[in-house]
Amino acid sequence: MSSSPAALAYHEPGIITILILASFLLLENAINWAFDKLLFCGLLGQIAVGVAWGTPGAKWLSIDVENTIMQIGYLGLILLVFEGGLAADLKTLRSYLSLSSIVALIGISAPIGLSFLLQSFMEITPVQSFAAGAALCSTSLGTTFTILSTSGLSQSRLGVVLSSAAMMDDLVGLVMSSIISSLGRHSDFSATTVIRPVFVSVAFAAVLPLICLYIVKPMTRQTYKLIKSKRGTQFHRLLTTESAALVLHALVLAALVTASSYAGTSVLFAAYLAGAAISWWDGLCFELRNADAQNTLEPVDGTDLVGSSQNGESSGAMDSKAHSMPQKPRAHRKQSGENNTSSSPKPREPQQPVPTPSTRQAVPSYDHLRGTHIFEKYYLPALQTVLKPFFFASIGFAIPITQMFSGTVVWRGIVYSIIMVIAKLFCGLCLIRVAGPAVSLKFLLKHLPKTISGCWPLIRTQSKTPGTSSTRGGPRSQSTTTVATAAPKQRSSPRIAKPTSLYPAAMLGSAMVARGEIGFLICSVAESDGVFGATENGQSSELFLVVTWAILLCTLLGPIAVGLMVKRVKRLQELERSIQTGKEDPLGIWGVIPSQAASH
Repeated sequence: MSSSPAALAYHEPGIITILILASFLLLENAINWAFDKLLFCGLLGQIAVGVAWGTPGAKWLSIDVENTIMQIGYLGLILLVFEGGLAADLKTLRSYLSLSSIVALIGISAPIGLSFLLQSFMEITPVQSFAAGAALCSTSLGTTFTILSTSGLSQSRLGVVLSSAAMMDDLVGLVMSSIISSLGRHSDFSATTVIRPVFVSVAFAAVLPLICLYIVKPMTRQTYKLIKSKRGTQFHRLLTTESAALVLHALVLAALVTASSYAGTSVLFAAYLAGAAISWWDGLCFELRNADAQNTLEPVDGTDLVGSSQNGESSGAMDSKAHSMPQKPRAHRKQSGENNTSSSPKPREPQQPVPTPSTRQAVPSYDHLRGTHIFEKYYLPALQTVLKPFFFASIGFAIPITQMFSGTVVWRGIVYSIIMVIAKLFCGLCLIRVAGPAVSLKFLLKHLPKTISGCWPLIRTQSKTPGTSSTRGGPRSQSTTTVATAAPKQRSSPRIAKPTSLYPAAMLGSAMVARGEIGFLICSVAESDGVFGATENGQSSELFLVVTWAILLCTLLGPIAVGLMVKRVKRLQELERSIQTGKEDPLGIWGVIPSQAASH
Protein backbone atom coordinates (compact mmCIF):
# COMPACT_ATOMS: atom_id res chain seq x y z
CA MET A 1 0.00 0.00 0.00
CA SER A 2 1.46 3.33 -1.13
CA SER A 3 1.52 6.26 1.24
CA SER A 4 1.94 9.95 0.59
CA PRO A 5 5.47 11.30 1.09
CA ALA A 6 6.22 13.10 4.32
CA ALA A 7 7.91 15.97 2.48
CA LEU A 8 8.62 17.19 -1.01
CA ALA A 9 11.99 16.10 -2.29
CA TYR A 10 14.06 19.08 -3.35
CA HIS A 11 15.52 18.97 -6.86
CA GLU A 12 17.62 21.66 -8.45
CA PRO A 13 15.90 22.88 -11.64
CA GLY A 14 17.73 22.39 -14.89
CA ILE A 15 19.24 25.21 -16.87
CA ILE A 16 16.54 24.92 -19.55
CA THR A 17 13.81 25.42 -16.96
CA ILE A 18 15.65 28.38 -15.46
CA LEU A 19 16.08 30.04 -18.86
CA ILE A 20 12.43 29.47 -19.82
CA LEU A 21 11.06 30.92 -16.58
CA ALA A 22 13.50 33.84 -16.56
CA SER A 23 12.76 34.77 -20.17
CA PHE A 24 9.04 34.42 -19.50
CA LEU A 25 9.08 36.89 -16.60
CA LEU A 26 11.45 39.36 -18.24
CA LEU A 27 9.59 39.42 -21.54
CA GLU A 28 6.24 39.80 -19.79
CA ASN A 29 7.43 43.02 -18.16
CA ALA A 30 9.32 44.33 -21.18
CA ILE A 31 6.50 43.83 -23.65
CA ASN A 32 4.00 45.33 -21.19
CA TRP A 33 6.09 48.53 -21.07
CA ALA A 34 6.40 48.66 -24.87
CA PHE A 35 2.70 48.07 -25.56
CA ASP A 36 1.68 50.64 -22.95
CA LYS A 37 3.83 53.24 -24.68
CA LEU A 38 2.61 52.41 -28.19
CA LEU A 39 -1.01 51.23 -27.87
CA PHE A 40 -2.04 51.97 -24.25
CA CYS A 41 -2.82 48.27 -23.79
CA GLY A 42 0.13 46.36 -22.36
CA LEU A 43 -2.14 43.50 -21.39
CA LEU A 44 -2.29 42.41 -25.04
CA GLY A 45 1.47 41.87 -25.04
CA GLN A 46 1.34 39.88 -21.82
CA ILE A 47 -1.44 37.71 -23.21
CA ALA A 48 0.62 37.17 -26.38
CA VAL A 49 3.60 35.97 -24.30
CA GLY A 50 1.30 33.53 -22.52
CA VAL A 51 0.11 32.21 -25.87
CA ALA A 52 3.69 31.81 -27.14
CA TRP A 53 5.19 30.16 -24.03
CA GLY A 54 2.13 28.08 -23.05
CA THR A 55 0.12 25.22 -24.44
CA PRO A 56 -1.30 27.12 -27.46
CA GLY A 57 2.20 27.95 -28.71
CA ALA A 58 5.62 26.44 -28.07
CA LYS A 59 4.54 24.43 -24.98
CA TRP A 60 7.70 25.47 -23.13
CA LEU A 61 5.77 25.58 -19.84
CA SER A 62 4.43 22.33 -18.44
CA ILE A 63 0.79 21.90 -17.47
CA ASP A 64 1.71 21.94 -13.78
CA VAL A 65 3.59 25.22 -14.18
CA GLU A 66 0.68 26.75 -16.12
CA ASN A 67 -1.77 25.76 -13.38
CA THR A 68 0.50 27.30 -10.75
CA ILE A 69 0.82 30.52 -12.77
CA MET A 70 -2.96 30.63 -13.19
CA GLN A 71 -3.60 30.29 -9.45
CA ILE A 72 -0.97 32.87 -8.49
CA GLY A 73 -2.21 35.17 -11.25
CA TYR A 74 -5.72 35.14 -9.81
CA LEU A 75 -4.28 36.72 -6.67
CA GLY A 76 -3.07 39.49 -8.96
CA LEU A 77 -6.58 39.98 -10.32
CA ILE A 78 -7.97 40.27 -6.79
CA LEU A 79 -5.36 42.91 -5.97
CA LEU A 80 -6.11 44.80 -9.20
CA VAL A 81 -9.76 45.12 -8.22
CA PHE A 82 -8.81 45.91 -4.62
CA GLU A 83 -6.62 48.75 -5.89
CA GLY A 84 -9.58 50.14 -7.82
CA GLY A 85 -11.60 50.26 -4.62
CA LEU A 86 -8.82 52.02 -2.73
CA ALA A 87 -8.49 54.66 -5.44
CA ALA A 88 -12.24 55.26 -5.71
CA ASP A 89 -13.15 58.91 -5.08
CA LEU A 90 -16.52 58.36 -3.42
CA LYS A 91 -17.37 62.06 -3.24
CA THR A 92 -16.81 62.67 -6.95
CA LEU A 93 -18.57 59.44 -7.80
CA ARG A 94 -21.69 60.62 -5.98
CA SER A 95 -21.63 63.92 -7.89
CA TYR A 96 -21.78 62.19 -11.28
CA LEU A 97 -23.54 59.01 -10.21
CA SER A 98 -26.69 59.56 -12.27
CA LEU A 99 -24.96 60.28 -15.58
CA SER A 100 -22.35 57.57 -14.99
CA SER A 101 -25.13 55.08 -14.24
CA ILE A 102 -26.85 55.90 -17.53
CA VAL A 103 -23.58 55.43 -19.44
CA ALA A 104 -22.88 52.16 -17.63
CA LEU A 105 -26.41 50.89 -18.24
CA ILE A 106 -26.04 51.48 -21.97
CA GLY A 107 -22.60 49.87 -21.93
CA ILE A 108 -24.04 46.75 -20.31
CA SER A 109 -27.41 46.35 -22.02
CA ALA A 110 -26.33 47.17 -25.58
CA PRO A 111 -23.65 44.43 -25.91
CA ILE A 112 -25.89 41.81 -24.30
CA GLY A 113 -28.88 42.77 -26.46
CA LEU A 114 -26.94 42.94 -29.73
CA SER A 115 -25.23 39.63 -28.97
CA PHE A 116 -28.48 37.86 -29.74
CA LEU A 117 -27.79 38.76 -33.37
CA LEU A 118 -25.25 35.94 -33.28
CA GLN A 119 -28.14 33.52 -33.65
CA SER A 120 -28.71 34.87 -37.17
CA PHE A 121 -25.36 33.57 -38.48
CA MET A 122 -24.38 30.97 -35.87
CA GLU A 123 -26.19 27.92 -34.55
CA ILE A 124 -26.24 28.83 -30.87
CA THR A 125 -28.84 29.00 -28.10
CA PRO A 126 -30.13 32.14 -26.34
CA VAL A 127 -28.16 31.13 -23.23
CA GLN A 128 -24.95 31.05 -25.26
CA SER A 129 -25.80 34.44 -26.80
CA PHE A 130 -26.29 35.83 -23.30
CA ALA A 131 -22.94 34.42 -22.20
CA ALA A 132 -21.21 35.99 -25.21
CA GLY A 133 -22.80 39.36 -24.45
CA ALA A 134 -21.83 39.07 -20.78
CA ALA A 135 -18.19 38.63 -21.80
CA LEU A 136 -18.39 41.77 -23.97
CA CYS A 137 -20.26 44.02 -21.50
CA SER A 138 -17.20 44.84 -19.40
CA THR A 139 -14.70 47.67 -19.90
CA SER A 140 -10.96 47.40 -19.32
CA LEU A 141 -10.16 49.47 -16.23
CA GLY A 142 -6.43 49.25 -16.83
CA THR A 143 -6.80 50.59 -20.36
CA THR A 144 -9.25 53.28 -19.24
CA PHE A 145 -7.00 54.65 -16.49
CA THR A 146 -3.98 54.56 -18.81
CA ILE A 147 -5.85 56.56 -21.45
CA LEU A 148 -6.97 59.16 -18.93
CA SER A 149 -3.54 59.60 -17.40
CA THR A 150 -1.72 59.94 -20.72
CA SER A 151 -4.29 62.36 -22.13
CA GLY A 152 -4.41 64.56 -19.02
CA LEU A 153 -8.18 64.15 -18.61
CA SER A 154 -8.18 62.22 -15.33
CA GLN A 155 -9.59 65.14 -13.30
CA SER A 156 -11.93 66.47 -16.00
CA ARG A 157 -15.68 65.90 -16.16
CA LEU A 158 -15.17 63.49 -19.04
CA GLY A 159 -12.60 61.55 -17.04
CA VAL A 160 -14.83 61.28 -13.98
CA VAL A 161 -17.81 60.02 -15.98
CA LEU A 162 -15.66 57.60 -17.98
CA SER A 163 -13.87 56.08 -15.00
CA SER A 164 -17.09 55.75 -12.98
CA ALA A 165 -18.99 54.11 -15.83
CA ALA A 166 -16.11 51.75 -16.59
CA MET A 167 -15.97 50.75 -12.92
CA MET A 168 -19.70 50.00 -12.89
CA ASP A 169 -19.40 47.94 -16.08
CA ASP A 170 -16.60 45.89 -14.56
CA LEU A 171 -18.54 45.34 -11.34
CA VAL A 172 -21.48 44.03 -13.35
CA GLY A 173 -19.03 41.94 -15.35
CA LEU A 174 -17.76 40.37 -12.13
CA VAL A 175 -21.32 39.43 -11.22
CA MET A 176 -21.76 38.06 -14.74
CA SER A 177 -18.77 35.77 -14.22
CA SER A 178 -20.55 34.18 -11.27
CA ILE A 179 -23.72 33.78 -13.33
CA ILE A 180 -21.83 32.20 -16.23
CA SER A 181 -20.06 29.82 -13.85
CA SER A 182 -23.42 28.82 -12.35
CA LEU A 183 -24.87 28.25 -15.81
CA GLY A 184 -22.03 25.88 -16.62
CA ARG A 185 -22.50 23.86 -13.44
CA HIS A 186 -26.30 23.59 -13.65
CA SER A 187 -26.61 23.40 -17.47
CA ASP A 188 -29.92 25.28 -17.41
CA PHE A 189 -31.17 28.86 -17.33
CA SER A 190 -33.21 28.87 -14.15
CA ALA A 191 -34.17 32.07 -12.38
CA THR A 192 -32.23 31.07 -9.28
CA THR A 193 -29.01 30.73 -11.26
CA VAL A 194 -29.20 34.36 -12.36
CA ILE A 195 -30.96 35.98 -9.42
CA ARG A 196 -28.82 34.59 -6.60
CA PRO A 197 -25.49 36.22 -7.62
CA VAL A 198 -27.30 39.47 -8.40
CA PHE A 199 -29.17 39.65 -5.11
CA VAL A 200 -26.15 38.59 -3.07
CA SER A 201 -24.08 41.30 -4.77
CA VAL A 202 -26.78 43.90 -4.13
CA ALA A 203 -26.97 42.74 -0.51
CA PHE A 204 -23.22 43.13 -0.12
CA ALA A 205 -23.31 46.60 -1.67
CA ALA A 206 -26.23 47.64 0.57
CA VAL A 207 -25.31 45.97 3.86
CA LEU A 208 -21.63 46.95 3.92
CA PRO A 209 -22.33 50.73 3.99
CA LEU A 210 -24.85 50.18 6.78
CA ILE A 211 -22.28 48.23 8.77
CA CYS A 212 -19.75 50.99 8.22
CA LEU A 213 -22.14 53.73 9.32
CA TYR A 214 -23.84 52.09 12.29
CA ILE A 215 -21.18 49.72 13.61
CA VAL A 216 -17.72 50.66 12.37
CA LYS A 217 -18.17 54.42 12.73
CA PRO A 218 -19.30 54.38 16.41
CA MET A 219 -16.62 51.82 17.27
CA THR A 220 -14.01 53.98 15.57
CA ARG A 221 -15.05 57.02 17.61
CA GLN A 222 -14.81 55.09 20.86
CA THR A 223 -11.49 53.55 19.86
CA TYR A 224 -10.19 57.01 18.99
CA LYS A 225 -10.95 58.25 22.50
CA LEU A 226 -9.32 55.18 24.05
CA ILE A 227 -6.13 55.42 22.01
CA LYS A 228 -5.97 59.17 22.54
CA SER A 229 -5.83 58.59 26.28
CA LYS A 230 -2.95 56.13 25.82
CA ARG A 231 -0.90 58.31 23.50
CA GLY A 232 2.83 57.72 23.85
CA THR A 233 2.51 54.21 25.27
CA GLN A 234 3.87 51.02 23.72
CA PHE A 235 0.33 50.00 22.77
CA HIS A 236 -0.17 53.27 20.88
CA ARG A 237 3.14 52.94 19.04
CA LEU A 238 2.30 49.37 18.04
CA LEU A 239 -1.05 50.31 16.52
CA THR A 240 0.46 53.15 14.51
CA THR A 241 3.02 51.08 12.59
CA GLU A 242 2.79 50.18 8.93
CA SER A 243 2.82 46.50 9.87
CA ALA A 244 -0.36 46.93 11.92
CA ALA A 245 -2.04 48.76 9.04
CA LEU A 246 -0.95 46.05 6.61
CA VAL A 247 -2.40 43.30 8.80
CA LEU A 248 -5.67 45.18 9.31
CA HIS A 249 -6.17 45.83 5.59
CA ALA A 250 -5.32 42.23 4.72
CA LEU A 251 -7.84 40.96 7.28
CA VAL A 252 -10.60 43.19 5.86
CA LEU A 253 -9.85 41.99 2.33
CA ALA A 254 -9.68 38.32 3.33
CA ALA A 255 -12.88 38.52 5.38
CA LEU A 256 -14.99 40.06 2.63
CA VAL A 257 -13.57 37.80 -0.08
CA THR A 258 -14.23 34.69 2.00
CA ALA A 259 -17.75 35.80 2.90
CA SER A 260 -18.62 36.55 -0.72
CA SER A 261 -17.34 33.17 -1.88
CA TYR A 262 -19.51 31.28 0.61
CA ALA A 263 -22.48 33.56 -0.11
CA GLY A 264 -22.36 32.80 -3.83
CA THR A 265 -21.23 36.06 -5.40
CA SER A 266 -17.99 37.17 -7.05
CA VAL A 267 -14.91 37.44 -4.86
CA LEU A 268 -13.69 40.23 -7.12
CA PHE A 269 -16.72 42.34 -6.30
CA ALA A 270 -15.99 41.82 -2.62
CA ALA A 271 -12.37 42.86 -3.20
CA TYR A 272 -13.56 46.16 -4.66
CA LEU A 273 -15.88 46.74 -1.71
CA ALA A 274 -13.01 46.02 0.68
CA GLY A 275 -10.87 48.68 -0.97
CA ALA A 276 -13.72 51.20 -0.92
CA ALA A 277 -14.40 50.47 2.77
CA ILE A 278 -10.75 51.07 3.69
CA SER A 279 -10.79 54.30 1.69
CA TRP A 280 -13.92 55.43 3.55
CA TRP A 281 -12.38 54.55 6.92
CA ASP A 282 -9.26 56.56 6.11
CA GLY A 283 -11.50 59.58 5.56
CA LEU A 284 -13.33 58.95 8.82
CA CYS A 285 -10.07 58.85 10.77
CA PHE A 286 -8.97 62.15 9.29
CA GLU A 287 -12.34 63.69 10.13
CA LEU A 288 -11.95 62.71 13.78
CA ARG A 289 -8.46 64.17 14.03
CA ASN A 290 -9.47 67.32 12.18
CA ALA A 291 -12.40 67.89 14.55
CA ASP A 292 -10.10 67.40 17.52
CA ALA A 293 -7.61 69.88 16.05
CA GLN A 294 -10.30 72.54 15.61
CA ASN A 295 -11.41 72.12 19.21
CA THR A 296 -7.97 72.16 20.84
CA LEU A 297 -5.98 74.33 18.41
CA GLU A 298 -2.96 72.20 19.29
CA PRO A 299 -0.67 70.05 17.15
CA VAL A 300 -2.58 66.91 16.28
CA ASP A 301 -0.89 63.56 16.39
CA GLY A 302 -1.79 61.89 13.11
CA THR A 303 -1.24 58.40 14.47
CA ASP A 304 -4.43 58.00 16.46
CA LEU A 305 -5.75 55.14 14.34
CA VAL A 306 -4.19 52.54 12.11
CA GLY A 307 -4.65 53.31 8.45
CA SER A 308 -5.70 56.89 9.11
CA SER A 309 -5.15 59.29 6.24
CA GLN A 310 -4.66 62.98 5.67
CA ASN A 311 -6.61 63.16 2.47
CA GLY A 312 -8.52 66.30 3.33
CA GLU A 313 -11.94 64.79 2.73
CA SER A 314 -14.83 63.85 4.98
CA SER A 315 -15.67 60.27 5.93
CA GLY A 316 -17.55 59.80 2.69
CA ALA A 317 -14.67 60.32 0.31
CA MET A 318 -10.99 60.00 -0.29
CA ASP A 319 -9.26 62.59 -2.42
CA SER A 320 -6.85 61.32 -5.05
CA LYS A 321 -4.53 64.24 -4.23
CA ALA A 322 -4.06 63.35 -0.60
CA HIS A 323 -0.56 64.68 -0.32
CA SER A 324 -1.59 68.24 -1.11
CA MET A 325 -4.65 68.44 1.07
CA PRO A 326 -3.01 70.01 4.17
CA GLN A 327 -2.40 73.13 2.06
CA LYS A 328 -6.12 73.81 1.60
CA PRO A 329 -6.57 75.87 4.79
CA ARG A 330 -3.78 78.21 3.63
CA ALA A 331 -5.46 78.54 0.25
CA HIS A 332 -8.71 79.37 1.98
CA ARG A 333 -7.09 82.11 4.02
CA LYS A 334 -5.49 83.51 0.92
CA GLN A 335 -8.86 83.82 -0.82
CA SER A 336 -10.30 85.60 2.22
CA GLY A 337 -7.61 88.25 2.09
CA GLU A 338 -5.03 86.79 4.49
CA ASN A 339 -2.24 86.23 2.04
CA ASN A 340 0.62 86.16 4.53
CA THR A 341 1.50 86.76 8.14
CA SER A 342 2.11 90.44 7.56
CA SER A 343 -1.36 91.06 6.16
CA SER A 344 -3.15 89.01 8.85
CA PRO A 345 -2.88 90.52 12.37
CA LYS A 346 -1.62 88.12 14.99
CA PRO A 347 -4.44 88.84 17.49
CA ARG A 348 -6.93 87.39 14.97
CA GLU A 349 -5.19 84.02 14.71
CA PRO A 350 -6.77 82.44 17.83
CA GLN A 351 -10.23 83.16 16.38
CA GLN A 352 -9.67 80.65 13.56
CA PRO A 353 -10.31 77.01 14.50
CA VAL A 354 -7.49 75.87 12.22
CA PRO A 355 -3.90 75.09 13.22
CA THR A 356 -1.38 77.64 12.02
CA PRO A 357 1.07 76.79 9.21
CA SER A 358 3.96 76.66 11.67
CA THR A 359 2.05 74.21 13.85
CA ARG A 360 1.24 72.02 10.86
CA GLN A 361 4.87 71.94 9.80
CA ALA A 362 5.87 70.68 13.26
CA VAL A 363 3.39 67.79 13.06
CA PRO A 364 4.91 64.69 11.44
CA SER A 365 3.12 63.26 8.45
CA TYR A 366 1.43 59.90 8.86
CA ASP A 367 0.17 59.49 5.33
CA HIS A 368 2.20 56.29 5.22
CA LEU A 369 -0.63 54.57 7.14
CA ARG A 370 -3.22 55.24 4.44
CA GLY A 371 -4.61 52.34 2.46
CA THR A 372 -3.23 53.62 -0.82
CA HIS A 373 0.27 54.03 0.61
CA ILE A 374 0.25 50.56 2.17
CA PHE A 375 -0.82 49.11 -1.16
CA GLU A 376 1.81 51.01 -3.13
CA LYS A 377 4.61 49.99 -0.77
CA TYR A 378 3.79 46.35 -0.03
CA TYR A 379 1.55 45.08 -2.83
CA LEU A 380 2.20 47.14 -5.94
CA PRO A 381 5.80 46.04 -6.72
CA ALA A 382 4.86 42.36 -6.67
CA LEU A 383 1.61 43.08 -8.50
CA GLN A 384 3.26 44.95 -11.36
CA THR A 385 6.20 42.62 -11.90
CA VAL A 386 4.84 39.15 -11.07
CA LEU A 387 1.17 38.81 -10.20
CA LYS A 388 -0.39 40.86 -13.00
CA PRO A 389 1.86 39.37 -15.72
CA PHE A 390 0.98 35.92 -14.41
CA PHE A 391 -2.73 36.67 -14.62
CA PHE A 392 -2.68 37.95 -18.20
CA ALA A 393 -0.34 35.14 -19.23
CA SER A 394 -2.82 32.63 -17.80
CA ILE A 395 -5.45 34.19 -20.05
CA GLY A 396 -3.11 33.53 -22.97
CA PHE A 397 -2.81 29.89 -21.93
CA ALA A 398 -6.54 29.51 -22.65
CA ILE A 399 -6.52 31.08 -26.15
CA PRO A 400 -6.26 28.45 -28.90
CA ILE A 401 -4.44 30.70 -31.35
CA THR A 402 -3.87 27.90 -33.87
CA GLN A 403 -7.63 27.40 -34.23
CA MET A 404 -8.58 31.07 -34.66
CA PHE A 405 -7.59 31.55 -38.29
CA SER A 406 -10.07 29.36 -40.10
CA GLY A 407 -12.12 31.27 -42.66
CA THR A 408 -15.47 30.89 -40.92
CA VAL A 409 -14.14 31.92 -37.51
CA VAL A 410 -12.30 34.95 -38.90
CA TRP A 411 -15.21 36.56 -40.73
CA ARG A 412 -17.67 35.83 -37.94
CA GLY A 413 -15.23 37.22 -35.40
CA ILE A 414 -14.77 40.42 -37.43
CA VAL A 415 -18.53 40.89 -37.88
CA TYR A 416 -19.16 40.33 -34.18
CA SER A 417 -16.34 42.74 -33.34
CA ILE A 418 -17.99 45.47 -35.42
CA ILE A 419 -21.30 44.86 -33.64
CA MET A 420 -19.62 45.08 -30.24
CA VAL A 421 -17.78 48.29 -31.16
CA ILE A 422 -21.09 49.88 -32.17
CA ALA A 423 -22.69 48.66 -28.93
CA LYS A 424 -20.17 50.53 -26.79
CA LEU A 425 -20.21 53.62 -29.02
CA PHE A 426 -23.85 54.06 -27.98
CA CYS A 427 -22.50 55.23 -24.60
CA GLY A 428 -21.35 58.44 -26.26
CA LEU A 429 -24.95 59.44 -26.99
CA CYS A 430 -25.21 60.63 -23.39
CA LEU A 431 -22.80 63.50 -24.11
CA ILE A 432 -24.37 64.74 -27.34
CA ARG A 433 -25.96 68.13 -26.89
CA VAL A 434 -29.48 68.37 -28.25
CA ALA A 435 -30.01 71.71 -30.02
CA GLY A 436 -33.54 73.05 -30.29
CA PRO A 437 -35.81 76.05 -29.74
CA ALA A 438 -34.78 77.94 -26.64
CA VAL A 439 -38.34 78.30 -25.35
CA SER A 440 -39.10 74.58 -25.58
CA LEU A 441 -35.88 73.53 -23.87
CA LYS A 442 -36.21 76.11 -21.10
CA PHE A 443 -39.77 74.96 -20.48
CA LEU A 444 -38.64 71.33 -20.40
CA LEU A 445 -35.72 71.97 -18.05
CA LYS A 446 -37.92 74.05 -15.77
CA HIS A 447 -40.36 71.20 -15.22
CA LEU A 448 -37.80 68.38 -15.05
CA PRO A 449 -36.83 67.14 -11.58
CA LYS A 450 -33.60 68.64 -10.32
CA THR A 451 -31.94 65.23 -10.17
CA ILE A 452 -32.55 64.58 -13.88
CA SER A 453 -31.61 68.06 -15.05
CA GLY A 454 -28.48 67.92 -12.93
CA CYS A 455 -27.25 64.58 -14.27
CA TRP A 456 -27.94 65.49 -17.92
CA PRO A 457 -26.58 69.04 -18.16
CA LEU A 458 -26.16 69.09 -21.91
CA ILE A 459 -29.80 69.48 -22.89
CA ARG A 460 -29.63 73.20 -23.27
CA THR A 461 -28.99 75.79 -25.91
CA GLN A 462 -25.88 77.85 -26.37
CA SER A 463 -26.83 80.83 -24.28
CA LYS A 464 -23.26 81.76 -23.38
CA THR A 465 -21.31 84.35 -25.26
CA PRO A 466 -17.97 83.41 -26.79
CA GLY A 467 -16.16 85.35 -24.10
CA THR A 468 -17.71 83.41 -21.22
CA SER A 469 -17.61 79.85 -22.52
CA SER A 470 -15.61 77.34 -20.51
CA THR A 471 -12.72 76.25 -22.65
CA ARG A 472 -9.32 74.80 -22.10
CA GLY A 473 -7.51 75.84 -25.22
CA GLY A 474 -9.32 79.00 -26.29
CA PRO A 475 -8.93 82.51 -24.85
CA ARG A 476 -10.44 82.94 -21.39
CA SER A 477 -11.20 86.64 -21.71
CA GLN A 478 -12.56 88.94 -24.38
CA SER A 479 -12.69 92.70 -24.57
CA THR A 480 -15.71 94.50 -23.21
CA THR A 481 -16.59 95.83 -26.63
CA THR A 482 -16.57 92.39 -28.21
CA VAL A 483 -18.81 90.91 -25.57
CA ALA A 484 -21.19 93.84 -25.67
CA THR A 485 -21.59 93.65 -29.44
CA ALA A 486 -21.80 89.88 -29.58
CA ALA A 487 -24.57 89.55 -27.01
CA PRO A 488 -27.25 91.54 -28.90
CA LYS A 489 -26.58 89.57 -32.07
CA GLN A 490 -27.05 86.34 -30.22
CA ARG A 491 -30.30 87.49 -28.62
CA SER A 492 -31.74 88.76 -31.89
CA SER A 493 -30.72 85.77 -34.00
CA PRO A 494 -33.72 83.53 -34.78
CA ARG A 495 -31.56 80.60 -35.86
CA ILE A 496 -31.26 77.42 -33.82
CA ALA A 497 -27.91 77.03 -32.09
CA LYS A 498 -25.53 74.69 -33.85
CA PRO A 499 -24.56 71.43 -32.13
CA THR A 500 -21.20 71.48 -30.39
CA SER A 501 -18.25 69.21 -31.13
CA LEU A 502 -18.78 65.46 -31.07
CA TYR A 503 -15.30 64.83 -29.69
CA PRO A 504 -16.46 64.23 -26.06
CA ALA A 505 -19.11 61.74 -27.16
CA ALA A 506 -16.73 59.96 -29.54
CA MET A 507 -13.97 59.79 -26.94
CA LEU A 508 -16.31 58.43 -24.28
CA GLY A 509 -17.70 55.75 -26.59
CA SER A 510 -14.28 54.76 -27.93
CA ALA A 511 -12.76 54.53 -24.46
CA MET A 512 -15.57 52.18 -23.42
CA VAL A 513 -14.83 49.86 -26.38
CA ALA A 514 -11.77 48.17 -24.83
CA ARG A 515 -12.86 45.02 -22.97
CA GLY A 516 -9.66 43.77 -21.42
CA GLU A 517 -9.15 41.46 -18.49
CA ILE A 518 -12.73 40.91 -17.29
CA GLY A 519 -13.88 40.04 -20.81
CA PHE A 520 -11.15 37.42 -21.18
CA LEU A 521 -11.99 36.09 -17.73
CA ILE A 522 -15.72 35.63 -18.45
CA CYS A 523 -14.98 34.15 -21.86
CA SER A 524 -12.54 31.61 -20.40
CA VAL A 525 -14.95 30.70 -17.59
CA ALA A 526 -17.79 30.15 -20.08
CA GLU A 527 -15.59 27.90 -22.22
CA SER A 528 -14.14 25.86 -19.36
CA ASP A 529 -17.60 25.34 -17.78
CA GLY A 530 -19.13 24.21 -21.08
CA VAL A 531 -21.51 27.16 -21.55
CA PHE A 532 -20.24 27.79 -25.09
CA GLY A 533 -20.90 24.18 -26.04
CA ALA A 534 -19.30 20.77 -25.75
CA THR A 535 -15.96 20.20 -27.45
CA GLU A 536 -14.20 17.08 -28.70
CA ASN A 537 -10.53 16.10 -28.88
CA GLY A 538 -9.36 19.28 -27.18
CA GLN A 539 -10.92 21.54 -29.82
CA SER A 540 -12.32 24.88 -28.71
CA SER A 541 -15.90 25.79 -29.47
CA GLU A 542 -16.51 28.07 -32.42
CA LEU A 543 -18.39 30.57 -30.25
CA PHE A 544 -15.41 30.84 -27.90
CA LEU A 545 -13.12 31.64 -30.84
CA VAL A 546 -15.53 34.25 -32.21
CA VAL A 547 -15.90 35.95 -28.81
CA THR A 548 -12.12 35.89 -28.34
CA TRP A 549 -11.70 37.62 -31.70
CA ALA A 550 -14.14 40.32 -30.60
CA ILE A 551 -12.38 40.90 -27.27
CA LEU A 552 -8.96 41.11 -28.90
CA LEU A 553 -10.02 43.51 -31.66
CA CYS A 554 -12.06 45.74 -29.32
CA THR A 555 -9.23 45.95 -26.79
CA LEU A 556 -6.86 46.95 -29.59
CA LEU A 557 -9.08 49.39 -31.51
CA GLY A 558 -10.48 51.32 -28.53
CA PRO A 559 -7.21 52.79 -27.20
CA ILE A 560 -5.95 53.52 -30.72
CA ALA A 561 -9.09 55.50 -31.57
CA VAL A 562 -8.94 57.48 -28.34
CA GLY A 563 -5.24 58.18 -28.80
CA LEU A 564 -5.81 59.58 -32.29
CA MET A 565 -8.66 61.79 -31.07
CA VAL A 566 -6.60 63.08 -28.14
CA LYS A 567 -3.81 64.07 -30.52
CA ARG A 568 -6.34 65.80 -32.79
CA VAL A 569 -7.94 67.70 -29.88
CA LYS A 570 -4.57 68.83 -28.54
CA ARG A 571 -3.62 70.04 -32.01
CA LEU A 572 -6.84 72.06 -32.27
CA GLN A 573 -6.32 73.52 -28.80
CA GLU A 574 -2.76 74.59 -29.64
CA LEU A 575 -3.97 76.14 -32.90
CA GLU A 576 -6.69 78.08 -31.07
CA ARG A 577 -4.21 79.35 -28.48
CA SER A 578 -1.91 80.60 -31.24
CA ILE A 579 -4.44 82.40 -33.47
CA GLN A 580 -7.20 83.09 -30.86
CA THR A 581 -10.25 83.00 -33.12
CA GLY A 582 -12.68 82.70 -30.18
CA LYS A 583 -13.95 79.25 -31.15
CA GLU A 584 -15.21 76.95 -28.45
CA ASP A 585 -12.88 74.28 -27.12
CA PRO A 586 -13.38 70.90 -28.87
CA LEU A 587 -14.17 69.25 -25.54
CA GLY A 588 -16.37 72.06 -24.24
CA ILE A 589 -17.30 71.75 -20.57
CA TRP A 590 -16.19 68.11 -20.53
CA GLY A 591 -12.54 69.09 -20.74
CA VAL A 592 -12.79 71.34 -17.67
CA ILE A 593 -11.75 70.17 -14.22
CA PRO A 594 -14.78 70.59 -11.88
CA SER A 595 -12.74 72.35 -9.18
CA GLN A 596 -11.41 74.86 -11.69
CA ALA A 597 -14.89 75.47 -13.06
CA ALA A 598 -16.20 76.14 -9.57
CA SER A 599 -13.40 78.61 -8.84
CA HIS A 600 -14.27 80.60 -11.94
